[in-house]
Amino acid sequence: MKILHLDANHSLLIQQLNDLGFINDEDYTSSKQEIEAKIHKYDGFIIRSRFKIDKHFLDKATNLKFIGRVGAGLENIDCEYATSKNIELIAAPEGNRNAVGEHSLAMLLSLFNKLNKADKEVRNGKWLREENRGIELDGKTVGLIGYGNMGKSFAKKLRGFDVEVLCYDIKPTVGNENCKQVSLAELQEKTDVLSLHTPETALTINMVNTQFINNFKKPFWLINTARGRSVNTNNLVEALKSGKILGAGLDVLEYEKSSFENLFTNHKIPDAFQYLIGSENVLLSPHVAGWTFESKEKLAQTIVDKIKEKFC
Repeated sequence: MKILHLDANHSLLIQQLNDLGFINDEDYTSSKQEIEAKIHKYDGFIIRSRFKIDKHFLDKATNLKFIGRVGAGLENIDCEYATSKNIELIAAPEGNRNAVGEHSLAMLLSLFNKLNKADKEVRNGKWLREENRGIELDGKTVGLIGYGNMGKSFAKKLRGFDVEVLCYDIKPTVGNENCKQVSLAELQEKTDVLSLHTPETALTINMVNTQFINNFKKPFWLINTARGRSVNTNNLVEALKSGKILGAGLDVLEYEKSSFENLFTNHKIPDAFQYLIGSENVLLSPHVAGWTFESKEKLAQTIVDKIKEKFC
């Protein structure tokens, strides 16, 4: 079987697939149109987020048996059409779930203890102790929306704290010893910290909007290490200004390109984003929650293992 690699990944991916007898070609620079012209030669291809895999692309891939996505989600692939063509879809959420769980916790503790603000002030010669008095996580209720690999990882990290962890998920009976599954209404009634762990779907795009935010009984903190388009940034800013949202840790933004490699394609910065970058109670990172040295290796290994299980 021949596999085309469209994004660079950990070297073990190609090495181990070679050892399993697959023929591996690499093309990290050709345009989508150029790839479409030769994709019929391949039984599978492996991608991160270089471009969208749509119906036109899939129609050109006449011999395709599988698509491997070195990442957690499959939103850049027309999954329904691929499945209708009997193409196996392989993702690797197991590979970066620990990294996402750790990053979520790091963002939360940094916000609670004003570490980003305090660090900048000390570097500028300011020694403001009272202004940087923090709050403790113990005694809080943490609500998770989405309780798959990432949500479960974050809940596990919270076991060392005296917190109540609740989750809401469209799938039934996903709760476990680390988290109690509840209705959305109950989660919104009790939550002090909301953390998103959902894929990008029609249900989650623009999910966190003004109506959603106002349904929370208490002001709350928001952590988003999932997908940027789940949060309406304009509505988030309104809630930050009003105090309904106390602070936000955002690893993802709705302005990101689908490749996740760039933020803005021009020099015009939206007013809402301008507010975020100037806010002391907002912590930002460039879509790197699952982007550790360890996860790079684990993501690649997960793809190899799944290909081996299905096709060897």
